[in-house]
Amino acid sequence: MARDLQEQIKKLIIDRRLPSGASLPTEPELMELLGVSRNSVREALKALQAMGIVEIRHGFGTYVGPMSMAPMIEGLTFRTVAGHYRGEDSLLQLLELREAVETGLVGRLIGRVTEADLAELDALVDRMDTEAATEGAVSPATDRAFHATLYRGLGNPLLGEVMEAFWDAFHRVRTDLVPRAHDPKVTGIQHREIVDAVRSGDTLRAERAVREHFGDIRERLSAPSAPTAAPHLPYDR
Repeated sequence: MARDLQEQIKKLIIDRRLPSGASLPTEPELMELLGVSRNSVREALKALQAMGIVEIRHGFGTYVGPMSMAPMIEGLTFRTVAGHYRGEDSLLQLLELREAVETGLVGRLIGRVTEADLAELDALVDRMDTEAATEGAVSPATDRAFHATLYRGLGNPLLGEVMEAFWDAFHRVRTDLVPRAHDPKVTGIQHREIVDAVRSGDTLRAERAVREHFGDIRERLSAPSAPTAAPHLPYDR
């Protein structure tokens, strides 16, 4: 009954073509429209709010929610870190999932990345080189900006959100990566190879460059480790 009521409210949003931020019928209106009690309506709306489908603004009403990837990110993050502390390869599994997505997509970028985006990617790789030389490591923000800019050329907003979800989930728990000697200059070299491969129009080279980029992280995750302490929640980004 509860799930059926949630589906009816979602159908209402779809049927009325309501965009994010649009006002939904009031509780009494939903009660009459759906033929259910006030408590049933409230429970359904609370469940939908947890999914980001609706947003309840107390004192103002209920609105169509942002329908963001936040619930997915939270669930994926918790599943990953919980599995990691049970001794499972959940971090490696998440990395392999992201690697499969990026490797499968990079070939589609050939001929679709603008000169402006290529210039921005060059600048981001230069920043990686500078950070490696001055800070001893490439910042997550720079790495994130690189990948967001790279796949922006596909013009797929949903893909961008999914990529962000993978990124957030992985990097919120990246402190559990196994320590390993790593030359920070390699990061810039690997990213520059990706840019050069895309610019040259060589699909196989681009796919190979992406695989090599993930190879170093995979090696660190595959090394034996024994986590001893549970993380504090919520996770720091």
